[in-house]
Amino acid sequence: MAREIDGHLSRVRQVLRQTLETEIARGGLTGPQRSVMQALVESHSMSLKDLSSRVGLAHSTVSGIVDRLATKGLVARRSDRKDGRLSLIVPSKQVRDYVRNKLPAITMHPLVEALEPTKPAERTVILDGLRTLRRVIETKMKHTLPRLE
Repeated sequence: MAREIDGHLSRVRQVLRQTLETEIARGGLTGPQRSVMQALVESHSMSLKDLSSRVGLAHSTVSGIVDRLATKGLVARRSDRKDGRLSLIVPSKQVRDYVRNKLPAITMHPLVEALEPTKPAERTVILDGLRTLRRVIETKMKHTLPRLE
């Protein structure tokens, strides 16, 4: 049963990501570039070291991504006001606007479109099932994961 649930969840994630990936590809961007820009928008600015840690990619990989995004004018390197030796990467206004305003709609569109023709009772069943699954998983994980203190 767990394998079947995992299969369904994986397929749902894949279908929902498809629209987003098509949009990103249309803009000439890769998934890792989008991840870097999203992390920057969420934090306003980050050092390369922190950004690498946040997106889970090697320092050299993120440095190359930042260089390519900077060439396109999507991010910029700025000196930290508190510590002039430290370089911060900041997203452009265009990137901030896109990630805050357009990206959520693109991400949600396939789900909204899929739910639109369903009956309210079906939507309730779907939501209740997902809430239950999340609660069960989170409850189990609280008891099995070591506490980080």
